[in-house]
Amino acid sequence: MLRNVTAGLVLVLAAFTLGGPPAFSAQGPDVVRKMLVQHDLPVQGWTSGLISVEIPVGGREGRHTHPGPLFVYVTEGAFTVDYEGQPTKTYHAGETFYVEGGKVHEGINMGNVPARAIASFVTPKGQPLTTQVK
Repeated sequence: MLRNVTAGLVLVLAAFTLGGPPAFSAQGPDVVRKMLVQHDLPVQGWTSGLISVEIPVGGREGRHTHPGPLFVYVTEGAFTVDYEGQPTKTYHAGETFYVEGGKVHEGINMGNVPARAIASFVTPKGQPLTTQVK
């Protein structure tokens, strides 16, 4: 079932072809990102993947961007997202959110349990998934 859902998300993301990255660069010291699957797409020069993200209580990712879109599903806890051009919003377990490529944003865990999520991306092959912003 998860494989079918993942395949569906990848196809939707590929259809949008907005860009999105595979390699990780800097992240906050307490944030754990783990690549679950990454695969080249049939569209030459593009890759897609699925990552897990965990932010411990009181942790934050630091302001950063992605070269392409991210679709995020919160599995546990809550992510407070400070997003360029939008009001800060908190997403709880079971909710989803979208991060547009190139927009500065930051995930923060203001709760009392670890915040965990699964994110799907499509990116130009070889670009870093995350770029920290000073």
